Amino acid sequence: MREKIDALTQNLALTIVGKTEAIRLVLVALLGGGHALLEDVPGVGKTLLAKSLARSLDGKFQRLQCTPDLLPTDITGTNIWNPKSGEFTFLPGPVFANILLTDEINRATPRTQSALLEVMEEHQVTVDGVSRAVPQPFFVIATQNPIEYQGTFPLPEAQMDRFMLSLSLGYPSEAEELQMLQNGVKVTDLQPCITLAEVQELRYLCSQIKVATSLQQYILELVRATRQDEEIALGVSPRGTLALQRAAKALAFLLGRDYAIPDDVKFLVPHVLCHRLIPRGGRNARTVVERLLRSVPIP
Repeated sequence: MREKIDALTQNLALTIVGKTEAIRLVLVALLGGGHALLEDVPGVGKTLLAKSLARSLDGKFQRLQCTPDLLPTDITGTNIWNPKSGEFTFLPGPVFANILLTDEINRATPRTQSALLEVMEEHQVTVDGVSRAVPQPFFVIATQNPIEYQGTFPLPEAQMDRFMLSLSLGYPSEAEELQMLQNGVKVTDLQPCITLAEVQELRYLCSQIKVATSLQQYILELVRATRQDEEIALGVSPRGTLALQRAAKALAFLLGRDYAIPDDVKFLVPHVLCHRLIPRGGRNARTVVERLLRSVPIP
C-alpha cells in the first residue's frame, strides 16, 4: 500500500508542479474519509488538481460547474415520467460518482448548495422521499475564488463544516513556473494507479492509526479554545474535533507512522479549523488560530 501511495503522489506531481504540501493535504482528506475545499485565485491549478486526482483513481468522475441558475435536482437527480412503463424513473445526477468536482461552488445559490449537505455527511441523497446511496468511496473536492463577489453566494457555516479541510495552492515560484512551461504532461496523459478497493483499504488502515490520550486532550483544548476566545464569534463544532483527529491519523499514515504526534495536529490545525470559524470584527481566522496554537501547551 505504501507503493500505491507513492505512485498516486508521483502521478499528481506530474501535472501539479511544486505543490507537494497541497497534494499531501488532498490525500489526507481523501484517505481520512472527508472532503476538500480549494480556495484560491483563478488559474493556479485548483481544477487541474481535482481532475488529476480523479484521473489517477480508477473510479467514476463527475464535474459540476456551479452557476446561479443551477437547481438542486441538477445535482441529486430527478424522477422523470416514462410513458412506456407508465411510471416514474429515477435519473441520477452527477453526485452519483466516486470523485465529484464542484467547481466554483460559491456561484450556486444557497438553495442549490443545500443539495450537497446530505450527501457530504451521509453519503446518500433523498429525492421524493426515497433515499439512494452514492458509490463508495465518495469524495467531494470543491473550488471557489475568494476575490470574486459578483454573482457569488458565501458558503453557509453548515456547508463549510462538512469540508474536512481547506487549502490554497498559491502562486508557483519562478523555477516552478518555468518547469510548467517546459512540462508537456496533460491530465489526459495520466493513467489510473490505484483502484477504489485499494482506496477503501487505505481508509481502513488510516482509521487504525493510534492517537494517544494526551494527544486527544491536546486536540480538545485547541478546539475548545476557539469556543471561548473573545476574538471568535463562532467556534469549532464537535464535527471539527472529529475531523482533526481523522486528518491527523491520515497524515501520520502518509508519513509512514502507525501513530499520530503533536506535529501532525499543529500542521493540520490551520487547514482543518480556520474555515469553520467566524472571527469577530473582520479579523483574519488564520492569525487567530496561530495565536491559539502558541497559547495551548503541547503534550
